[in-house]
Parts: sequence; C-alpha cells; structure tokens
Amino acid sequence: MTGHTTAETPAARTTADGALVHTTVESPLGELLLVGRASDTATGGTALVSLSVPGQKGGAVVQDGWVRDDTAFTAITRQLDAYFAGALTEFDIEYAEEAGTDFQRKVWHALDSVPYGTTTTYGRLAARLGLSRVAVRALGAAIGRNPVLVVRPCHRVIGADGSLTGYAGGLDRKRRLLDLESA
Repeated sequence: MTGHTTAETPAARTTADGALVHTTVESPLGELLLVGRASDTATGGTALVSLSVPGQKGGAVVQDGWVRDDTAFTAITRQLDAYFAGALTEFDIEYAEEAGTDFQRKVWHALDSVPYGTTTTYGRLAARLGLSRVAVRALGAAIGRNPVLVVRPCHRVIGADGSLTGYAGGLDRKRRLLDLESA
C-alpha cells in the first residue's frame, strides 16, 4: 500500500519542519480524524499516521503544533469515500509508522493481507505469523493498538467461534464495516 506521487503538495510545504497535519472527514462511522506527515512517495503527498473514529479507545486527539490541512488528505479522502460507497476494496495509502514496537508493526502489516470481504481469527493470524498459542493475547493487544482503523483492516479479525470481539472503535462499527464488505 504505497503511493507514487512525488510532486510538492500543500502538505509537503506546511510540514517541512516535521509537524503533523490533520483533518476531519464525515463517514458512515462518524467524523474521522486523519493525521498525517508529508511524504514524497505517498499518494497525494501525505503518509497516514493515524485514522481515528469518535470515542475510539486510544484514538488520536489533535495536539498543539499540528497543522489543519484539509487538502493534504484529498487522495486519502477520495479512497475512503469510494470504500464506504462499496466501490473500493483495497486502499493505496502509505502509512507513516510513527509508533509501535517491532512486534506491533509485524502484526499490523499482517492485517494488510486479510482480503476485503473475508475474516480471519486471532488464532489463524497468530499461526500465520508463527506465534505460539500463548502469544494470541499479545497479538490481540497489538491489533487493538492499530493506529489506522478502517484502512488497515483490524475489523476483519474475529473470535475463534465467529463472534465479534475487540475493536477499539466499538463492536457496532466493526459490524458495520464487515456488513459493508459483505454486501
């Protein structure tokens, strides 16, 4: 999921000092907070740092020093709109890995391989990563810290019995995303 735009963008100019940019966009899940950093390789010039939903456990909140720049997220917003309209099944978004341990990043990258319209279980994902059964809890905790909800599909991971479990954005939103993808 990497973009290929290299032209200078408003995001690249406003964040030359490394400041984060942000915007909010309306969605069927509520107002999304997008946070990014300028990137010469990202589609639209902005690498996504965080995508949070209202009331998200551990979600981002705007900080002093962040710059509001709605134009920095035009390409990402277009993709989100297409996804929510059922017209996009795979995002082309560069992530700026701002945080997370090596283990968390390994788990987050594994989430990207869960295809649209499908689900996997915590146990199957752990097995695919070569983790022991004991490590399933750590895998679940890493999934719960996914900084880019929706676009990195942690909502596609369910319990072994098919139940909806653990989604930082709330189980109602998880159900809505899975319903959208199964339509």
